Amino acid sequence: MMIDLVYPPGCIACHAATGDPHGLCAVCWSGIRFIERPFCERLGTPFQVDLGQPLMSPAALADPPVFGRARAVAEYDGTASLLVHRLKYNDRLELARALGGMMVRAGAGLLREADVIVPVPLHRWRLWRRRFNQAMALAKTVSAESGVPCDPLLLARVKRTARQVGLTKAQRQENLQGAFHVPPEAKARLKGRRALLVDDVLTTGSTANAAARALLRGGAAAVDVLTFARVVREL
Repeated sequence: MMIDLVYPPGCIACHAATGDPHGLCAVCWSGIRFIERPFCERLGTPFQVDLGQPLMSPAALADPPVFGRARAVAEYDGTASLLVHRLKYNDRLELARALGGMMVRAGAGLLREADVIVPVPLHRWRLWRRRFNQAMALAKTVSAESGVPCDPLLLARVKRTARQVGLTKAQRQENLQGAFHVPPEAKARLKGRRALLVDDVLTTGSTANAAARALLRGGAAAVDVLTFARVVREL
């Protein structure tokens, strides 16, 4: 296209010229620590050594999550954390297309078994201030590219919680107590279905656990989690 000759495609992280729109340059690509096998089958955290068989991490065995499995594209640092921050706080909604596309590949196994995609909802006041829900933006791309339907009305955030940043795991769990529920009118659509919960980042798992618990109580047969990034070491 003529516009590409005048304004060549730029890296979504650093704006350097790239061959394709909505992509990363070689330098920024190398700054992403992609999560690939071997990893914990429950938490999706990477192992340092490949033992040649599916395994669960000590963390998953000691404190099993409410959700079934979690998968993420990359570790939450470097380029990945920069992209999440820009999507979330800089109104860079176009980033959802690139990040969501990578999520489809990372979560292919979960998407094959999923019946419905559910974005983690924001409380109405936080949505009003931020103007958009980054989880919803990612879920739309994942749905469009995978063919799995997205139903954002299956889960509601009914409690206005404090920001999770800086809280311990125990404080996060307490903060999210009773934060989510499945609206009565949505229970028939959810009953017996495998839900895939979508968010931008998985940190301690407190939000994912609280949302998954609400979905399971609301009738879901199972809940898995797909995010763009996840914290591998505690912040």
